[in-house]
Amino acid sequence: MTRLAPRRWPRRLVRGALLAAVLMVAYVGVTFAQVYRASRSDGARPADAIVVLGAAQYDGRPSPVLQDRLDHALDLYDTGFSERIVLTGGRREGDRFTEATAGYNYLRDRGVPDQHLLKEVQGASTFESLAASARFLRDRELTTVVLITSDYHAYRVEAVAEELGLDATVSPTGSRLGRPAELGQLGRETIAVAVGRVIGFDRLFRLDSAVNDGR
Repeated sequence: MTRLAPRRWPRRLVRGALLAAVLMVAYVGVTFAQVYRASRSDGARPADAIVVLGAAQYDGRPSPVLQDRLDHALDLYDTGFSERIVLTGGRREGDRFTEATAGYNYLRDRGVPDQHLLKEVQGASTFESLAASARFLRDRELTTVVLITSDYHAYRVEAVAEELGLDATVSPTGSRLGRPAELGQLGRETIAVAVGRVIGFDRLFRLDSAVNDGR
């Protein structure tokens, strides 16, 4: 009587699942290292423009997060890294001011001339703001930029800017304040970057905006 060979597919299935889990852990681990390294790196350099990523404003007054970014941009401007500052960020429902306008007024009140300030006021997400900024910067033949954002956000913002055709570096606010990003912020951003590479950063930002808006 011929003895039947045992079925091996359950064992192969388990091995495949284990291999997939190991690769996933390695992928997330490498992504975390990239996000962490970017949060600690200051990419300030001479550039065609300094681009400030928007954050919340309260009836025209910058939130602490936005003020940190604006003060950092002003430091780079005063140091001579660039003579142009681009303010980004649209308006949420019920707001009288856009994030860009709040930043524009803040810097103008601190002595930056109007001709050195540009605004992007339509973006509902970081991706949309950077895409709109990239278009009008290219129209002016300005391609090198220093991006100002929170430290934990640095890696994703630089990746998006380069995807949009900008020659970008990031000078995160933490590099000025000497305040490292929190582990929780880095962890959430690691997941965002890991997912964004798979589904696309544009779709990721749209999903993020929908969640934050309660839709």
